[in-house]
Amino acid sequence: MYDTITVEADARGVAVLTMARAEKHNALSSQMMDEITAAATRLGADPAVRVVVLTGAGSSFCAGGDLGWMKEQFGANGARRAREARRLAEMLERLNTLPKPLIGRVQGQAFGGGLGMISVCDVAVGVSGIKMGFTETRLGLIPATIGPYVLARMGEAMARRVFMSSRLFDAEEAVRLGLLARAVAPDELDAAVEAEVIPYLSCAPGAVAEAKALARSFGPPIDTASIARSIEALVRRWESEEAAEGIGAFFDRRKPRWA
Repeated sequence: MYDTITVEADARGVAVLTMARAEKHNALSSQMMDEITAAATRLGADPAVRVVVLTGAGSSFCAGGDLGWMKEQFGANGARRAREARRLAEMLERLNTLPKPLIGRVQGQAFGGGLGMISVCDVAVGVSGIKMGFTETRLGLIPATIGPYVLARMGEAMARRVFMSSRLFDAEEAVRLGLLARAVAPDELDAAVEAEVIPYLSCAPGAVAEAKALARSFGPPIDTASIARSIEALVRRWESEEAAEGIGAFFDRRKPRWA
């Protein structure tokens, strides 16, 4: 059914959605974004599914947006750029509004859009020693479409510590920033995720869904207007000279002019 992800569910109704582009560090391509959106829609509507675990295959959780996908935007027209930015925004929105608990199992490095995916999880557990970062500004880009979810998760004060600098940080700092709930040893990760899953199996699924929706409604609003603003911001950046220089420098294996 899917080429870039896998979805498996056990008899308890615990579904595991795995990003499966390990050779690309699970970077988000157009196809992967569409498949995650479709899977989230299906899992959200399936009454047999009680909890969803989001993880990645291989050595990285998610390296962010696929650089080839981003490079394509520089030769695209405005309509296509907007469509591609909306593709990413819709994936995040669908995960954020999933009417099931979403548990992040962060087994490897996470950058850019990968941190956006962690931000839409209800709780995320990561492995000690991994590296994370909002690395967009190194490329002349900005963390635009993930921004509403990151700010909702971390709060403005915490987000401003790492949102613009592209500074890398570890799982322990991610806990202090509010991105991760816990940082554990690699051999403790599955047990830590299971500890987050088990309580939900004793809860009424409808009550869980309504409580999650209520919590979102009391938090920072992420409405159609704010999502549209994030899409517009990303498209503007794709059209900038800095973004062309940053992405070009990456593919040319050289430093951009500002470094």
